[in-house]
Amino acid sequence: MNWDKDRILDELHTVYDPEVGLNIVEMGLVYDVDVSDRDDVHVLMTLTTPGCPMHGSIAEGVERRLEALGGIGRVTVSLTFNPPWDPSRLSPEAIQKLQRGDWE
Repeated sequence: MNWDKDRILDELHTVYDPEVGLNIVEMGLVYDVDVSDRDDVHVLMTLTTPGCPMHGSIAEGVERRLEALGGIGRVTVSLTFNPPWDPSRLSPEAIQKLQRGDWE
């Protein structure tokens, strides 16, 4: 099965920041996804703060979700804080959910 960046991002909508209750894509935490010819996946992402206590949990959630999919090769997740995350990275959907108090 051939995976591409858009399909991977769709799957990452199921990974949530447990403190905020929004998925990591809507939050703007995923900076890039690279899929190799062998369907190895590398996710470059950030967290809301460098000292985020959920860093291990969120990265592991990304790995578990993608490893559970058929046809995915090796999964790696790299964290970066350059550029640092800020609320302007929130998707319009995430902003609406926060305004309504409608999150997981």
